[in-house]
Amino acid sequence: MRRLVITCLIATLLTSCGTDRPSDPLQVTDNLTAATPATSPAATTPPAGQVHPAPPVQLSAFDPETTTLVLASGPTLTLINTSTGAQQQVTLASPPAGLHTQNGQLLAALPDSGQITRVDLRTAQPSSTTVPGGPVYAVDLDAERTAVALRNPATVTILRNGTPTATADNLSGPAQLLPTPNDVYVLDRLTTAITPINPTNGEKGAGLRAGQGATNAISDRYGRIITIDTRGQELLAFSTDPLVMKQRYPVPGSPYGLAYDPTRDLAWVTLTATNELVGYDIAGGEPTERHRLPTITQPNSVAVDPHTGTIYVASANGAGYQVVKP
Repeated sequence: MRRLVITCLIATLLTSCGTDRPSDPLQVTDNLTAATPATSPAATTPPAGQVHPAPPVQLSAFDPETTTLVLASGPTLTLINTSTGAQQQVTLASPPAGLHTQNGQLLAALPDSGQITRVDLRTAQPSSTTVPGGPVYAVDLDAERTAVALRNPATVTILRNGTPTATADNLSGPAQLLPTPNDVYVLDRLTTAITPINPTNGEKGAGLRAGQGATNAISDRYGRIITIDTRGQELLAFSTDPLVMKQRYPVPGSPYGLAYDPTRDLAWVTLTATNELVGYDIAGGEPTERHRLPTITQPNSVAVDPHTGTIYVASANGAGYQVVKP
């Protein structure tokens, strides 16, 4: 049954998603661990589009400015110029926990080596900055400031030209950062929550529970945060300023990978339990399914080119990467 737009009060009652005061930390979920993708069954339907060979891919990202697809396999990044087909490889100090593309650059957070590596996607030249605490995700807020989610301690730190200027603490499992004009929002996989942080002073706003096991999130062109609840098998949408849950939509099949096409207002979701890719139109009051395609096995990550609409699905078990053109 579809569940349409929900008021904040109903969202709180259904999901216990609110905190009474910003200083009250959301509790770790009963499962005590972050949600993970399902183990895919053997393929029974040929995947859509074209499949190219690749080792197991843990993370993928796409940079529209350079039309570069980034595939992370352990500590090795494969950079594929999708316009020319040219490929280059960059070897990092350790496997990345998070990738973020911005303005022709890639930010890779390396928790095991305590570094953030910035890769110029035009030249494939890396440069690293030491960040103690096990960085798991990094995003530039402007030309001088970078927000970094740290594993230990579980905090979000704002760096100005490499120097910490503000820190938000009392988190449990910060995993992904989503900047907005005024705040930066953190997806915490252990508390399965979205929490706003003031990047000037590190002050946290009131967080909202994001289902039973949120794993991945993106921002859309309307200023909303779209989140995958893998454990609860739902697609969630939150408005910001203030943070309010607006949509909950059932997505059976263990949803995990998530990408957003702002040109077509499509949220692309991979289903690891069924080897499928589903495209949802999220421009209206509720998501509307527009596409459903068979994928390679273990489709843990997905990226999209907003110029052409081409979708790239990467397998975490060595089945390659899949290119699906409109």
